[in-house]
Amino acid sequence: MKRLAVIFAVCCGASAFTPAAGETSVDFARDVAPIFEQECSQCHGEKQQLSGLDLRSREALLQGGKHGPAIVPGDAAKSRLYRHLTGIEAPVMPFGKSLPKEQIDLVGRWIDAGAPWRQGADAADEKTWWSFAPPERREPRAAAAAPIDGFLLDVLQNKGIAPAPRADKHTLIRRAYLDLIGLQPPPEAVDRFIADDSPDAFADLVEELLASPLYGERWGRHWLDVVRYADSSGYEHDYDYPYAWRYRDYVIESFNEDKPYDRFIEEQIAGDEVENPSDATLIATGMHRIGPRVLFREKDNPQYRYTYLDDMIATTSRAFLGLTVDCARCHDHKFDPIEQMDYYRMMAVFFPHIRYDFPLTPREEVAQRREQAVQTLAAHNKRITVIRKPYRRELMAKKLLQFPAEIQEAVRTPEERRTEGQKLLAAQVQSVGPGEQEFRAVMSDEEIAEVRSLRDEIKKIEKELSAMPLAMGIRDGDYRLAPDGRGDEVQPGKGDREDFGELSGNWIAAKPYTPPPAYFLPNADYRSKGDAVEPGYIAALSRGRKFVPAAPQDGRVSSGRRLALAKWIASEENPLTARVMVNRIWMHHFGRGIVTTAGNFGRMGTLPSHPELLDWLALEFARSGWSVKAMHRLIMNSDAYRMASAHDDEKAREADPENVLLWRYPRRRLEGEAIRDSILTAAGNLNLQAGGPGFFPPISQELRASFPKGEWKMTEPGSAVWRRSVYIYGKRGLRYPMFEVFDLPNMNVACERRTTTTVPTQALTLLNNDFTLRQARYFAERVAGAKTAADERIVEAYRIALSREPNAVELAANRDFLARQERFHNGDATAALTDLCDVILNLNEFVYIN
Repeated sequence: MKRLAVIFAVCCGASAFTPAAGETSVDFARDVAPIFEQECSQCHGEKQQLSGLDLRSREALLQGGKHGPAIVPGDAAKSRLYRHLTGIEAPVMPFGKSLPKEQIDLVGRWIDAGAPWRQGADAADEKTWWSFAPPERREPRAAAAAPIDGFLLDVLQNKGIAPAPRADKHTLIRRAYLDLIGLQPPPEAVDRFIADDSPDAFADLVEELLASPLYGERWGRHWLDVVRYADSSGYEHDYDYPYAWRYRDYVIESFNEDKPYDRFIEEQIAGDEVENPSDATLIATGMHRIGPRVLFREKDNPQYRYTYLDDMIATTSRAFLGLTVDCARCHDHKFDPIEQMDYYRMMAVFFPHIRYDFPLTPREEVAQRREQAVQTLAAHNKRITVIRKPYRRELMAKKLLQFPAEIQEAVRTPEERRTEGQKLLAAQVQSVGPGEQEFRAVMSDEEIAEVRSLRDEIKKIEKELSAMPLAMGIRDGDYRLAPDGRGDEVQPGKGDREDFGELSGNWIAAKPYTPPPAYFLPNADYRSKGDAVEPGYIAALSRGRKFVPAAPQDGRVSSGRRLALAKWIASEENPLTARVMVNRIWMHHFGRGIVTTAGNFGRMGTLPSHPELLDWLALEFARSGWSVKAMHRLIMNSDAYRMASAHDDEKAREADPENVLLWRYPRRRLEGEAIRDSILTAAGNLNLQAGGPGFFPPISQELRASFPKGEWKMTEPGSAVWRRSVYIYGKRGLRYPMFEVFDLPNMNVACERRTTTTVPTQALTLLNNDFTLRQARYFAERVAGAKTAADERIVEAYRIALSREPNAVELAANRDFLARQERFHNGDATAALTDLCDVILNLNEFVYIN
């Protein structure tokens, strides 16, 4: 009947929509643009415009494609776009599917309203976007023992939905353990909790887990996803980051000690500029160093620095503000009130930074030795270059003869006359210089001896440096004066170095210090500089707040720009910071955030399912002294957290099929790291050694050989490779296969929420993987060592792995399985029990939080 009503309106030439009383107006950026982006842009966007139709601007829609205008503003019924979406005109669009009626209605209402389109980042209504407004404290309307439950019940009651009953105690203790420390509870802990009839038993359990050092390892791993942590640089060479693990340990320790979140922000953005800096605060700035970097021939490729700055801006804005500020690098943000100038103001904040490996205590002595070593290394490398210089041209000419004629022609063509293809060929050839043996063949004995002596001295100095306690981080200075890095030796016609003219001074900030200028880049091209840009905040969020650098007052030399940014981000006046973090905490407890797009609180993100609850939590977070553990207590002691997941309600399913309103506790699968740790725990083999350099679990020789760059130093088998998964070396070029199959995120970009897939390789990995099979054997031996009778062994295996005992049906089925497998293994009871333990490790119940 509804479809007939729409068709009748179309046939009569009337407008297809008459908004109901009180119905909100349609906003293009919020309601329509996401539909175009998700459903239409592949065929009518940047890459292609089928039938000549482009949906990227209002003008393009009015012009239309081969069949005429796509929209008639004010009249959806006459608009081809709407008619194809509804199926009134064939074919139905998007091709091969139909949009939900709600989305079609939104497009129709938008056209009927005149098809208004946002014009620029300063559109007046943009600044009223919900997340840009300060949180407002409201009390829940529904009666409940805890405010969280009151907010949730209010929405459920409006829908006529009743919440699920409380989960049983076996489920609750397992849920809490897996949530807070990422391991299943030991059977004796389960027994104590079941026997405790105190009304505070669960609250006491939460306190016990929050006090465990294992808590930081679990929740630190969540944060490492957000800041794209890895132990290697990625790209072609995938160099090792020898000190990245110090940042990982800093994060874990920060969660364990419940470091106030505002301080956590300041230390990571500007730990070198904070008052009373320490080794920990200097290590914290490693957040800006652990991203993907080329680290080769960087002075010949100045664009790399701007790529790294973009990575720093993207990670900082997504991690702390839930905004995609990096989208404004080339133009004003398409959807959010972020101007291109906002991007370059933030770039100016980070622009003075240099990469710096901080010497740890004793600071003065180590710093002096390091500076001397850097100068000596630079002098030695320069001397080797001078010795070889007379022979380089001759050797390169010889080497060139080995290449095809077109490559030889490209190199011999004067640089200013080369085509683009010739420039690429020439650069590739010239980057492959003569090898050590080639130089020795033409150098004198005295020169060979001197180079050998210099090389030996370089190796000795590098070995001494590597033995010094260092931490990778950033500080202020002048990148233009930085020492040469890998591959930066000057070669004729090589690279695209910037000419900075005559410069003097120190690359490390020293008095007097003037930060190098940052420029507006209209086309995001460092070669086309606009005016110089001063540092600043995002205009739509700062409400006129003046940017005042917070330079250190104790004699340290730094611009103070990053600390000023950090203090603004960590301010209670910032409407986003607290919301973003409490939403992330909520997401890790329930599998879904109140805002499901945890890293995007802008218009392309989702609206909050419970906005009043989100604001209440954000304000409580700040009021609690920015305590993350206080948020855990609030959430986990609510009735919502303690609901059953094994609950069904037909009315609730119809009204809220995706459980957005939380009428039952959502089941969710563990991450690959938690699955591996749980397997080791069941086997009794988990090594709880904390901190230090990452270890390398075994992977096949074939896989290692396929990724020759970087390193994968196999750790000795046994206890050393049974440590917690958070300590596994994170190699960008070669991800640990078990984690990859269980949706390890891309370590090149910030990941606020992991995807969860269900694919056959996951089951095959758990069933047949060598690691799982070995641990299943240890699990069986552990069970066999404790119990002798078959039924007792089955019960013990369930208690260890699933935190409960099997019911009668499960016990009978497993008893039959054991008997059958023992016959298959010719009476080998341990082999049969190993098969049973392997099956238990493959149960959904084992890899899911219920």
